[in-house]
Amino acid sequence: MPFPYSDLREYLNEVEAAGDLIRIKTEVSSELEITEITDRVSKSLGSENKALLFENVLGYKIPVLINLMGSHKRLEMGLGVGDNPQGYDAIGERIRSLIKPELPFTLKDKIDKLLELGELRHIIPKKVSKAACQEVVILAEDSHKLKGTEGQKLLDKLPILKCWPEDGGPFITLTSVFTRDPDKLGAGRNVGMYRLQKFDDITTGMHWHKHHDGASNYSKTLKHGKRMEIAIAIGNDPVIPYCATAPLPPGIDEMLLAGFIRNKPVELVKCKTIDIEVPASSEIVLEGYIDLNEDLVTEGPFGDHTGFYSLADLYPKFHLTALTHRKNPIYVTTVVGIPPQEDCYLGKATERIFLPLLQLVCPEILDMSLPWEGVFHNCALIRIKKKYAGHAFKIMNTIWGTGQLAWTKYVIVFDEDVDVQNYSLAAMHALGNTDPQRDFLFSKGPLDILDHASQIQGFGSKVGIDATRKWEGEGFKREWPNLITMSTKTKELVNSKWDQYFKN
Repeated sequence: MPFPYSDLREYLNEVEAAGDLIRIKTEVSSELEITEITDRVSKSLGSENKALLFENVLGYKIPVLINLMGSHKRLEMGLGVGDNPQGYDAIGERIRSLIKPELPFTLKDKIDKLLELGELRHIIPKKVSKAACQEVVILAEDSHKLKGTEGQKLLDKLPILKCWPEDGGPFITLTSVFTRDPDKLGAGRNVGMYRLQKFDDITTGMHWHKHHDGASNYSKTLKHGKRMEIAIAIGNDPVIPYCATAPLPPGIDEMLLAGFIRNKPVELVKCKTIDIEVPASSEIVLEGYIDLNEDLVTEGPFGDHTGFYSLADLYPKFHLTALTHRKNPIYVTTVVGIPPQEDCYLGKATERIFLPLLQLVCPEILDMSLPWEGVFHNCALIRIKKKYAGHAFKIMNTIWGTGQLAWTKYVIVFDEDVDVQNYSLAAMHALGNTDPQRDFLFSKGPLDILDHASQIQGFGSKVGIDATRKWEGEGFKREWPNLITMSTKTKELVNSKWDQYFKN
């Protein structure tokens, strides 16, 4: 089935047709006011949770689109599975079918083989020479010649939000940042989502953590030259920004994943001032570079998805060489803060889409849930088919040794009859089925850089909790009680007579 959208605008039309977009014509400020409105809407969770298009932003001609992916309904629409009852899991099942029947050594091995055989040719990114994102081109070197006109502005023409009172400044948040691995000539594209603090009309911070691929490419480029070219795409249908957040194994192009989800290639165009390609349908593109001989600069604080401010720290400075955009562009952004926010839905999509890859490593895992309250990297609830004594402890160590799940601070393992998507039920089993001295496993290892509770940034303690029924082989000599459940026959009887019970 062909993917339903070719760009952000087609997707936005569908969102509006579905009654999920509110156009706000009242004048609003990009400093704090849009955040307060959006935060209230995103936390409503019900039918009031809509995408918001602010058409009258004080001091700017460009509208602000926000909370676009801030519901399962809208994000499933954006990933092309809105009409599929499986939702995000439908993409996960496609990945599962991709890696069967034979299991490769790695997902990258399998993809490379399929590309070699031509079976994935239809999703390889396609290069184009003309693009909507370059309808307007403003070069930084020419901006001084246009002083006093609208044309002189680059970043100053974008309604970049200052979201929270203690933020270090306005931040560009919903980005797709394109970099290249200098060790892979003509290849090695990476796309990540990193925030950029605006310093002035042509410079920003470039905030990436040491475990991000963008930071890895930066470290490698330090050995190769004096300049690292970077492009930032803003405003695409949800597949592009989603793929920028996806925890892909090293060496797999995010634009290949985007083509896989779309079942058609992403069209890319070469930037005007640097040798990097970006999605041709983007609303806005920032082209530029990091001067590798330049000192790092202070970036932050920033109200983050943990619900706390990330502290100010030193990061590279990004210099703008050009701003390109569509005619009458839309500036797409997001608020990051106490959950639930838009990023919660992106994280839940990743949980479902990448579960099959985790099950390759550990097939006894039946399901996984990463609660919003744990901001995804702090807590994992795992449902398994327990096969032997100590099985839960094996699962904990597997989680801590697998990709970005390595940052998980709390791993709680349940039996196969516990629905880990039902947090109330999971809490009952975790609190009622455990003996702390016996069932807690303390370990140490890497943590997310944003974890402010650890003694050392990025490193600290973790705990695994075995919430499964205990076996005699685990030293449990008592009888384990049965869970209270009603008989199937009685449930069916009550279902058949339900309406009768409440008739006068």
